[in-house]
Amino acid sequence: MTEQDVEDHPPVPAIRPQLAVITGLSGAGRTTASAVLEDLGFFVIDNLPVTLIDPVIDLATAPGSSVDRFALVVDVRGRQAFGSAEDHIDDLRDALQGVRSRDVDLRMLFLEASDDALVRRFEAGRRVHPMARQDRILDGIEREREYLGRLREESDLIIDTSALNVHELRARLSEAFGETGRTRMVVNILSFGFKNGTPRDADMVLDVRFLPNPHWVDELRPMTGRDEPVRDYVLGQPDTGEFIKRSADLFDLLVPAFIREGKHYLTVAIGCTGGKHRSVVLSHVLADHMRTLGVAVRVDHRDVGRE
Repeated sequence: MTEQDVEDHPPVPAIRPQLAVITGLSGAGRTTASAVLEDLGFFVIDNLPVTLIDPVIDLATAPGSSVDRFALVVDVRGRQAFGSAEDHIDDLRDALQGVRSRDVDLRMLFLEASDDALVRRFEAGRRVHPMARQDRILDGIEREREYLGRLREESDLIIDTSALNVHELRARLSEAFGETGRTRMVVNILSFGFKNGTPRDADMVLDVRFLPNPHWVDELRPMTGRDEPVRDYVLGQPDTGEFIKRSADLFDLLVPAFIREGKHYLTVAIGCTGGKHRSVVLSHVLADHMRTLGVAVRVDHRDVGRE
């Protein structure tokens, strides 16, 4: 091979091994998440002891390794191998901190749901909560929330599955962990209604209730923010343009900064009273701006059709 050949055909950069850690509350969808990541080409290991995390990383980074996408499922069962829940979490956090210092793309997914949703799921499946002991399901959920609280704080992506069906959760995970999500930040823009509660998994919340409410316009009330008359009404308000401009300026600053800091996911929740009109319109407008920043964008409307 000539020197010119070398210049014309530079070596292809190696892809960093990707490690996804799946954790969260029992009943929140870890089994579904594991299946989705397996379909996406991840080698999934369930309930791996903390002491074996480093050997797995050694395998992933070894020259000639044929597997470069691993997923580890971490749940309350791991506590059985340790003296206490606190010891288990401390050892796990130390192990993951060591992973972050290596040439590995580590992403931690935390799945959660409301108490009501979790209780319904356990009762429907006639299952015993792993931390309920002899108590009620709700007592087990409360213990597990406390037990996993520190992992939630350090997670890259938090998904509240309370209102998601299996297909919707699969779509969210495919967007986040597919090949597109491997190279770009994924931004989820979520419209919602404050009357139904603020989304627990939001990184940022924008409140657009300062704008006139189309609900009080008779001909607009049955429509949603997807309909052109509602869109024209919302975008025609005197303060809407300034809100869009200042929000766009904020994202122009924050998104590149988040990317530099290694953040892979960002959930922006935009709320109005019912989550049907104003927040829906502005979710799509701000999503269009986000796409100009080179990120993958998904728009969800949590409360449309809920009234």
